[in-house]
Amino acid sequence: MGTSSFLTRAQGLLRVRNQLVRECLAELLSTFVLILITLSGSAQKVTSFETKGNLLTSYLAGALAVMVGIYTAGGVSGAHMNPAFSFAMCLVEQLPWWKFPIFVVVQTLASFMSAGAVYILYYDAIWHYSNGTLTVSGPRETASIFATYPADYVSIANGFLDQVIGTGVLIVGLMGIMDTRNKGVPKGLEPVVVALLVLSIESSMGSNCGCPLNPARDIGPRVFTCVAGWGLEVFRWVEGRGQGGD
Repeated sequence: MGTSSFLTRAQGLLRVRNQLVRECLAELLSTFVLILITLSGSAQKVTSFETKGNLLTSYLAGALAVMVGIYTAGGVSGAHMNPAFSFAMCLVEQLPWWKFPIFVVVQTLASFMSAGAVYILYYDAIWHYSNGTLTVSGPRETASIFATYPADYVSIANGFLDQVIGTGVLIVGLMGIMDTRNKGVPKGLEPVVVALLVLSIESSMGSNCGCPLNPARDIGPRVFTCVAGWGLEVFRWVEGRGQGGD
């Protein structure tokens, strides 16, 4: 009886009543989980010399991570996890414009934190694979674990178009899934369908730039690699680099 009473009081003290704070915490947690799984899939592929993962497993990790993120916070904030999606929600008046910059900051912060967590998780593997040197290009580069980089043949214009089309397909697909006037997705299975949508885009549009589809997913980890030892080169368009991806 005493234990039950203590737990009830603790729950009351820990309960967050402010709706905006609840939504921000939900976005923080869901985005953290999304990027943690996504980058871990890439780290496992790269640091194992593709003996314990490949391009398909990294794509699956990214797609399934979207599903986990939506199940984690979909009922609180909508689990946007992506500034592009938050922007789309503002355009259709499903999210107030004043919340947009707040969501973007939270999503980017969560991505930065996730990159730090993956760096800690794979610390020994990264340093072993890289022979003790953190590089952005070359045969033992490790920057692509955290952020996406274009293939050697991709121009800036083509890379920009690649991301516009890929992200556009993602948003159109999400809008179609959410539209109640369309063929309905069985209740509770929406995150699974969204994961399949992401997987289809990754599998068909990932070769040019690694298919990030999510500004927060790219910016947060890229900033982390800059401050963690890879340097400012992570922001430059450099040839000869591998490609990370979702």
